[in-house]
Amino acid sequence: MNGTAVWTRAFDRPIRAVTRDPQAAVLAVLGIVIAYLSLSPTVMLLYGSFLSKPLGVPGTFTLRHYIRAYTDPLTYQLLLNSFIFAAGSSALATALAAIVGWITVRTNAPLRKLFQLTAIVPNIFPPVMLAVAWGALLSPRTGLLNRFAMQLFGLEEAPLNIYSLWGMIFVEGLITTPLAFLIVSASLYSMDPSLEESARVAGSTNLQIARRITLPIVRPALLASLTLNFVRAIESFDTPAIIALPARIEVFTTKIYREAIGAFPPNQNIAATYAVSLLLISMLFVYLYRRFTSHSERYVTVTGRGYRPMIIDLGKWRYAASGIAALILLLIVVLPFAVLLFVSLVSYLHVPGAKTWELLTLDHYRYNLTDSRTYRAIQNSLFLAIGGATICMLLASVTAYMTTKTKVAGRSVIEALTFIPWAFPGTALAIGLLWTYVYIPLPIYGTIWILLIGYITRFLPYGLRTMTSTVVQVHDDLPDASMACGAGFWATFRRVLLPLLRPGFIAGWIILATIFLREFSTSIFLYSPGSEPVGPLLYHFYVDGNLGPMCSLGVIVSVICLILIIVAKRLGRAGAQLDV
Repeated sequence: MNGTAVWTRAFDRPIRAVTRDPQAAVLAVLGIVIAYLSLSPTVMLLYGSFLSKPLGVPGTFTLRHYIRAYTDPLTYQLLLNSFIFAAGSSALATALAAIVGWITVRTNAPLRKLFQLTAIVPNIFPPVMLAVAWGALLSPRTGLLNRFAMQLFGLEEAPLNIYSLWGMIFVEGLITTPLAFLIVSASLYSMDPSLEESARVAGSTNLQIARRITLPIVRPALLASLTLNFVRAIESFDTPAIIALPARIEVFTTKIYREAIGAFPPNQNIAATYAVSLLLISMLFVYLYRRFTSHSERYVTVTGRGYRPMIIDLGKWRYAASGIAALILLLIVVLPFAVLLFVSLVSYLHVPGAKTWELLTLDHYRYNLTDSRTYRAIQNSLFLAIGGATICMLLASVTAYMTTKTKVAGRSVIEALTFIPWAFPGTALAIGLLWTYVYIPLPIYGTIWILLIGYITRFLPYGLRTMTSTVVQVHDDLPDASMACGAGFWATFRRVLLPLLRPGFIAGWIILATIFLREFSTSIFLYSPGSEPVGPLLYHFYVDGNLGPMCSLGVIVSVICLILIIVAKRLGRAGAQLDV
């Protein structure tokens, strides 16, 4: 009897706290949801890697899969390839971003505002299509640039080969440059110009100022860009799917794909084993990224004074700087999109010439606009983009408010749980979800709902970062006044907080909707024929050699992304006018 009383009192206190404090109740529900999203695929991924039997078959604990994986000499070549690929592409992306960022933010180079498109326009392209575009340009057999060079210089062999480790680094570096640009340019823009002015008064040249003043101040942003893009690259399956698989280059994501899908019968246990290793590496580098960004206050130079970033006069070199920025914009945006548009409008891939006018056709667009499979894929992707981005941003809004504006015990646990999806590679998450929903009795395996859960789980941190920075700017007096007038938490959140958070909400929604519409790495493992989104369909076009339909679908998706961005921005402005 005494024991029963002790247990009753132990559970009674937290239950009463939750029922009396609405915020505690919200945090409890939020904790359950985020813990389920974050921990269930993580736990089941580990479970699958230690299970003796295949997916869906009861088994026993074993280390056999780890022993098999790490006694295979090819595993260490795979590990080396993955690190070279990720390190090389992240270094290239950060270097290109630093160059474009410095030119556009800190110099008087002509057309510098135009070059900021480097960070904006690529967000509407499916990343897998950028890899395809460079394959069409630099393939040793059919690449347009290679064939043009061979004709021009009379070469017998193609001078460049994109199907190599260095080709992968080049393409992935271009794909991840926009993210690096956002990180580095923000740091350059927020610098206090007085430090550079003092150095200039002391007689330092622009090069000396850049090396001794600017570079040390933006070093945290550069390190953050390196680590974050390392994670993005090592978990990427877009570039490896197009370049590594045909070239027989093995990295973590291609190995997981070969074992989970390419093998017959598929070996989900080994795939889970490699996915666990990939997850651990990603978590390590995400932790390093958070350390670099959290310690950035050591380099703070922004004070309460109003100022503008100092514009450096490059003199006659300003035209050379514009030329360098234009070349980078050409590589990242202009050339790939021009190739996609060209391939989508011709009967077959060829070097442009007089014969091109005879080969122009809209057949690839007609095929996609009338094909039932393409229509269903676009419909599925739009549902995932609009519905998934909305759910994800609502969840991110509540999470950001509870972790930054309340004092409820346990909010630090929520912050820790959101760290896991930030480090979860798409391929590893997909394998974890496969194991989860084979064993959990929910009828979503093989449906579009497992894709929705996967997208929300993986990209919740993206929305959370946007909302956290917005929530911090909202003064506590506004929600406090609402609750003092008798409004509950949800009424306050819906009527007071969400309207105030609209700019951050719309910005995060646009980011997530465009990502969801183009997503590939997670989808390729989770989709079924009835729930196929655009990403896997693009890849199947590529595998079947249908470059024309693939490129036309890529252009259509880019246009849809652009329409979503325009509509979301207009709705945001309309909502703001209605509130006034």
